[in-house]
Amino acid sequence: MPRGQKSKLRARKKRQQARDEKQSCGNAEGPAASEEEATPSPSPQGEASVQSLPVAGAQSTSLEHQRTSAHTSPAGAPGPGPDEASSTHDEDMAESSEAPACTKCSEMDVFNNKIVNLELYILYKYKMKQTILKGDMLRIVGPSYRYQFAEMLKKASERFENVFALVLNEADTPSHSYVLVSKLKLPNNGRVRPGRGLPKTGLLMNILAVIFMNGNCISEEELWRKLNVMHVYAGRKHSVFGEPRKLITKDLVRLKYLEYRQVPGSDPPRFEFLWGPQAHLETTKKKVLEFWAKFNDTVPSAYPHCYEEALRDEEDRTLRPSRRCGSPGCRYCQSLRTSQGDP
Repeated sequence: MPRGQKSKLRARKKRQQARDEKQSCGNAEGPAASEEEATPSPSPQGEASVQSLPVAGAQSTSLEHQRTSAHTSPAGAPGPGPDEASSTHDEDMAESSEAPACTKCSEMDVFNNKIVNLELYILYKYKMKQTILKGDMLRIVGPSYRYQFAEMLKKASERFENVFALVLNEADTPSHSYVLVSKLKLPNNGRVRPGRGLPKTGLLMNILAVIFMNGNCISEEELWRKLNVMHVYAGRKHSVFGEPRKLITKDLVRLKYLEYRQVPGSDPPRFEFLWGPQAHLETTKKKVLEFWAKFNDTVPSAYPHCYEEALRDEEDRTLRPSRRCGSPGCRYCQSLRTSQGDP
């Protein structure tokens, strides 16, 4: 085939490929492109590295692998051959006409990857009990995105709050550092046991929500069915929680966040879970429902029955414990009286 015809065929093929890429970018942006630009969501890889850790998945990869894979691109690809070097004017025009759309996609990917890297850095420092420094985070963001640092940090903070039940606060120190604080007063700032590790607060908040939304009491079998959907299995070590059965039936019960009791009259014995007195002291049904709704990307009013009960509970909490329960053996009211100095 003559050289000129070969060049035209290559040009036509490249234009078709460029049109396909543009269509792909267009579908990614969709009708809500402006909303995505305003509140970009992390890349699927970042989603796996952060959101899957607390509850949504038991498989996680190392922080270093996630950080590396977020940046790497194919290397060592062969350079253009002689035919490509002699491409026609039409090919050049096709490339230049398709560049803006793909550039927009690329910029969004870079923005999202930097948020993921911030999350990985913060999570690693928390796990290792090391100081989270603003200077380090600015270096991760880079000078080109320095003015978007506040927005990136806000999005990372929201992720930690919604998934891990941790709040990112700026520390009152000259070093411009930050600290992650557990929403519940679990020992070791959410780790349950001394030492390095990841927080257990997110799992506990999910369990409290499941108990509340199942009538304030849930059988052990039903709880594990719910947790299995979240890829948390009894007897299988989890990358964040360790062995979940021990954590749930021993540690969280010992700390009085959960009550684990035998169902009366059950033969063979069956067990059920309720909120423990410490959970009643440190959180509310409204807060737990809000956490659950955020985790599932919805609003508390999407669960109308539970939402109404949560609002009634908020009103009821303004009353003194003695007016709330007539049972002298209620551990919840006894804990409240003790915390408020009542006899």
